[in-house]
Amino acid sequence: MSEIDMPGVNRADLAIHGGILSHGVETQGTVAVRDGRIVMVSADPNMVVDADEDIRLDGGEVLIPGIVDTHVHINEPGRTEWEGFACATSAAAAGGVTTVLDMPLNSNPPTLTVEALEAKRLCALNKAHVQLGFWGGVDESNLGRLKELWDAGVFGFKCFLSPSGVDEYGSLPYSKLEQAMREIASFGGQLICHAEDPHELAEHAGKVGATYRSFAQSRPAECEANAVRNVARLVERTGCRTHILHVSSGLTVDALRDAKAKGLPITAETCPHYLTLDCDHIPDNATAFKCCPPIRDLREQDALWRGLVDGTLDFIATDHSPADASMKSGTLATAWGGVSSLQVGFRAVLTEAMKRGLGIADAIRWMSCNTAKFAGFHDRGEIAPGKRADLVIIRPGERFTVDAAALKSRNPISAFDGMVLNGVITRTFISGKGTEARESNLIARP
Repeated sequence: MSEIDMPGVNRADLAIHGGILSHGVETQGTVAVRDGRIVMVSADPNMVVDADEDIRLDGGEVLIPGIVDTHVHINEPGRTEWEGFACATSAAAAGGVTTVLDMPLNSNPPTLTVEALEAKRLCALNKAHVQLGFWGGVDESNLGRLKELWDAGVFGFKCFLSPSGVDEYGSLPYSKLEQAMREIASFGGQLICHAEDPHELAEHAGKVGATYRSFAQSRPAECEANAVRNVARLVERTGCRTHILHVSSGLTVDALRDAKAKGLPITAETCPHYLTLDCDHIPDNATAFKCCPPIRDLREQDALWRGLVDGTLDFIATDHSPADASMKSGTLATAWGGVSSLQVGFRAVLTEAMKRGLGIADAIRWMSCNTAKFAGFHDRGEIAPGKRADLVIIRPGERFTVDAAALKSRNPISAFDGMVLNGVITRTFISGKGTEARESNLIARP
């Protein structure tokens, strides 16, 4: 615990007393907030603070830093019937997520130009209930013009090696990927990559039956691992900072471990659905679980947890990718791929972590501290003086049952429907205040 003096009397906008998770340690103390920032963290839970709002946590509650989710598909403008800024960020706040970075698709137009970025910002204005930033994209249509987007404040550039699933957003062959990486490296940007090898995917196409395992076998782990090995070779050649999205397999963890051993500037994430669900316990044609890469078996799940614990995988992000009932109807072969998880992903990870002998400090490290560092946020991700007061009160020991129809996302479709999870959220604060939509919640790259 640390403490700094407040000028004059102990005056604050908000004071919270009780259990606090600070620097990875859960202890008793007091946190004081003024003008949106944490101004004091004291080891004394009974410290008297003259505050406009004074909160005393009960024995089951813990104050944690807000979750920073760097991988969210909000789909506005163009496909707002799938989600939208207002409902997505409301769901985020209800799930303890205080910062969201929006992906460049499946909005239409995708964020491939400055004009599309500005259109998206205009749509989001006064709709965002949490802090909201934007990734840009890269395909063959905007090569040579990426610095314009970077200068406009995007956090980096998403590419696909295989088809993206939407006509307006192309994939990059390896030769064009190298061109993009050299361009991004020239101005110190960052590439984020959906890594599945298109040639290997084509070899396994058309073999999807009713079982989820058949879908997983149509996009085998080797497709992802071999793509990551190819990307790593290009990272070595270009020096481009590169991040691998939604890692689903132990083979990929091994490939990343090799790349990191070489000192390459490469990072990687996995997602709640890969860490908590497995292909052999998914009902036939349960399209709510369909995503790319697919959910794999328990052996792969264990390998992902080992990768998190040893640091090969840097963090966890949701890859929240919702769609409406018409897109999710049909079979595993035909339905839209994407798991809706923004409101419950953190709690799903917390629940599984606790089962594995880990805890809330680990979940916060992977979903707040490390994600904040990755995005370049030095002002959030932990409870410490000077940080933003993006805070969450949670009851980690209290359990609840997920009801998809009660979630705040636009469409009541969730792979987590019916699951019993730990972690009831009591309150979420953005800059020490409630989670009303504000113009100031729109952010650019730090």
